[in-house]
Amino acid sequence: MSLKLADYETKARDAIKDFWGKREEARRKQQESGREDQGERAGVTAGKNMDGFVSLISDIIRANGLAGADIHLKRRVVTLPGYFRPTKQWDLVVMNRGRLIATLELKSQVGPSFGNNFNNRTEEALGSAHDLWTAYREGAFGEQPRPFVGWLILVEDAHGSRKPVRDGSPHFPIFPEFERASYADRYNFLCRKLVQEQLYSAASVLMSPRNAAASGDYSELSEMTGLKTFVTELAGHVAAEAAR
Repeated sequence: MSLKLADYETKARDAIKDFWGKREEARRKQQESGREDQGERAGVTAGKNMDGFVSLISDIIRANGLAGADIHLKRRVVTLPGYFRPTKQWDLVVMNRGRLIATLELKSQVGPSFGNNFNNRTEEALGSAHDLWTAYREGAFGEQPRPFVGWLILVEDAHGSRKPVRDGSPHFPIFPEFERASYADRYNFLCRKLVQEQLYSAASVLMSPRNAAASGDYSELSEMTGLKTFVTELAGHVAAEAAR
């Protein structure tokens, strides 16, 4: 059976339009109310900026044989047990007949503080995955195949995310790929290594400029961390589960 990718490119562009549109709408409403947040928080405190990607993921799941799966988004039903901590709230959890099919994190980063945010996102991604897989090993989800664990981030395509960054370590050299690598490059390395180390089933970074609210334009940094690889891995996992 061939995999169905649910016209993912068109839906990704729609998701990008929705992302930038909601940020601008939230900022405008806060300005009008006189309670504007500092810096970029004005565009993010309303939440749900990544809902367009939730819709895309839902379409992939339903198109590949799990039309009856439960796709959870609300806080009380996206909580999964951890091993090093009691629980962790994911952005999206997919259940089917009591079995954990998939759990995903959908993140975004808009400038100007790319440096601090990159480090925070990296630590979150590593910790969440390690915690989940250890809980899985210890039987937290019962007897079942490995779930799909996905990590997707949308990063503002801007000078701050694309410019080379100097970094250093006083005692030992850093890995050569990080020498003067931009934050966009670092996200690409992060996503690639998250998959290579089997911490995530798929990880993707998409770059989009702030003026893409009308066009939905985005770009990718490599085939391995691109959106097609991400949705194909998800579709294949769902189809295999549906066939069981």
